[in-house]
Amino acid sequence: MEEFKFSENPSLEAIRKLQAKFAADRNWDQYHTPRNLLLALVGEVGELAEIFQWKGEVKEGLPDFTDKEKEHVGQEMSDVLVYLIRLADKCNIDLPSAVEKKMKQNEQKYPVDKVYGKSDKYTAYQTTENTSKVLENGEPGACGET
Repeated sequence: MEEFKFSENPSLEAIRKLQAKFAADRNWDQYHTPRNLLLALVGEVGELAEIFQWKGEVKEGLPDFTDKEKEHVGQEMSDVLVYLIRLADKCNIDLPSAVEKKMKQNEQKYPVDKVYGKSDKYTAYQTTENTSKVLENGEPGACGET
């Protein structure tokens, strides 16, 4: 089976521009405050969660979902992504740079030789040296945290 890959376009910057134009064309910037965008994002995450609710454990690739359900998942994921990008835009957060920085922090928090095949929280793997590096680089967060 061929490995899944995202398409390369549109980029996050292209999506940011597209959404900014979409909002400007409708005079919606007045409503797109960070708080409002965050609440809208949470609402969309809830809509995505509803699709999975009561399904039990869901297999990778969603083989038990109908084509209509898979399309619905994609639509809700798109809503989540668009709101996240719009929120980052309004907060002046460069998401690709933030992701790269966060992944470097996670590499320190979750050293391969200590975490391989384990799902414990990062605090279970911390040493004094590791802890001070994490604290210097910022608070722990997503991408691998349990």
